[in-house]
Amino acid sequence: MKHFNHTKKKRQKRMDDKEIKIMVAGIGGVGGYLAVMLSKAYPHVTWLARGERKEKLEKEGLILHSELHGDVHAFAKEVKDAAKDSLEVQDYVFICVKNYSLKEMCSNLKGAVDEHTIVIPVMNGVDCADCAGKYLGKGKLVKSLIYIVSFVAEDGSIIHEGNFADIRIGTEENRKPEWLLKTENLLKRAGISCRIGEDIEAEIWKKYILNCAYNVMTALYDKSIGQLRKEEKTKKQYLTILQESYTVAREKGVQIEESYVEYQYEHFLHRLKDNATSSLQRDIRAGRKSELDTFGGYLVREAKRLGMSIPVSEECYEILLKKEKGENK
Repeated sequence: MKHFNHTKKKRQKRMDDKEIKIMVAGIGGVGGYLAVMLSKAYPHVTWLARGERKEKLEKEGLILHSELHGDVHAFAKEVKDAAKDSLEVQDYVFICVKNYSLKEMCSNLKGAVDEHTIVIPVMNGVDCADCAGKYLGKGKLVKSLIYIVSFVAEDGSIIHEGNFADIRIGTEENRKPEWLLKTENLLKRAGISCRIGEDIEAEIWKKYILNCAYNVMTALYDKSIGQLRKEEKTKKQYLTILQESYTVAREKGVQIEESYVEYQYEHFLHRLKDNATSSLQRDIRAGRKSELDTFGGYLVREAKRLGMSIPVSEECYEILLKKEKGENK
């Protein structure tokens, strides 16, 4: 009888999986990784893209070249343009766009989200879930972060470097409602490493502190990590941005251990790859729209709101603003 019940439950789970409707908005480095992994595990996955990218994905699907998973080729059930096509209400919506595109994407997503839809922004920054909740006005919002090195290759495939791709998820006040547990299981069943964070706000801020120093410094000097750690001046600046970001987090009431700054500085000095660069660096160098406001502007504004002084972060942000506008190349 126990064997029968176990088999019945497994069969029910397979039936449930076939009914789940999933959408991935933004098929870049992170969104592309999630799109491929989810589409191999579930039959009703919709990808959102536009223009030539949409046409190519419809015809050829998407290939993930991963050091962790190997080469994986997947097709979506549908590829749609969120701005032009009508969208069916989904059970899960993963938003994987740049922060400056979040408001527009949420406006286009309203037809895909109702009160039961679980919305998971997997993006840079610390406030994207709060912003998505405000823009959408409905849905169950999951706070998340991902540790991954992935990007879109010239041929449109996704390159995933390293043997890790870890997602952390959580909710306000670190509650664990049933729908959050289901989200964790959904990702795990697709072969994606995921766990519920005990303090998701602290985990998001930890990654943000790292990214403020990493992205800002590589973009400011347009140098790799290996080049930055050769000079005392740039090493000192990197450490100071880590410290300033940490003090803002603590002033906001985020519980992060004091040793974290030293840990990340040691990581910068000894563990990051010499040739490592950042998305902010590549975008500013190419003259593309960037997430400078995410990695610099937000931090500076929060410090001012809290009456704090973060002079190095503020100076770097002002220089990069001019650089982004082409005033200081």
